[in-house]
This record gives sequence, structure tokens and C-alpha cells, in this order.
Amino acid sequence: MLKIWVDADACPVVIKEILFRAAQRTGVTTTLVANQYLRVPKSPHIQFRQVAAGFDIADNEIVKLVAAGDLVITSDIPLAAEVIEKQAQALSPRGELFTPENIRGRLNMRDFLDTMRSSGLDTGGPPALTQSDRQAFANHLDRILAKAKAAD
Repeated sequence: MLKIWVDADACPVVIKEILFRAAQRTGVTTTLVANQYLRVPKSPHIQFRQVAAGFDIADNEIVKLVAAGDLVITSDIPLAAEVIEKQAQALSPRGELFTPENIRGRLNMRDFLDTMRSSGLDTGGPPALTQSDRQAFANHLDRILAKAKAAD
């Protein structure tokens, strides 16, 4: 049975709200993992798991718990690569589905930008989440949930 894991420290509130509604509607267990306390709606389908503060602690917890077929919501490219290796799915809050076919290129671009930043170049941050990003996320999520329901 599909479970959803959320890399919640950096997940936008509007995306969490979409996930909360989807969990309530479908009954899919959705667990937010973060190193700071987050308030989540009271629901048998929505859980919160707080981990210790520290670099990649939440990511490591998600990798430890995720199973093949599960869905991880993250914009963290290395985390997405690790869950894909475990045969899970990874979806960014912007609606980009990470796949075995595209993750290597995304990792290479991330590493390239990391190198540029460490040499002093300001690459800027990601643009603000747009309405079309939210719609792309919701559409991908709905397709994944419908496919999981059909498989049950």
C-alpha cells in the first residue's frame, strides 16, 4: 500500500495543505518528517515524525523508512536519487516527477551549481512557487494516487 513521505522542513505550506486534503480524501498515510515541530491536522492518515536537528537527518530517516512504490515529496535532489534507488517515487513541490531517466541529469546540474556557488558566484535561489507549479504538483499527485488505488 502506497505511503507518502514528506521532506517537510522546506516543503511550502500550500503543498502541505494539498497533501493533507489528499490524505483525508484517499486514506493514504502521509508522514511529514522534519527536525522542527510542525502542526498537522488531527487525522488517522496524517502523521508527523520529528527527528534531531542536523544535516540530512530528516533525509536519512525518510530513506530508512521508504519502501518500494512509496512516494516522497522533496526538492532535495540527492534524497530523490536515493529513494529512486529504493524503487520509490519522488515528486518535487513544483510538480516535477523525478525518474530513473532524469535524476542523473538533475544531480549533475545540482553539483555544477554547487561548484559555482562555492567559487563565489551568486546563482540566486529558486523562484517563488507559482499557481502553475501548484497545479502541476496536484495533477501529478492525483495521477499517482489514482494509479495506486487501481493497483490495490
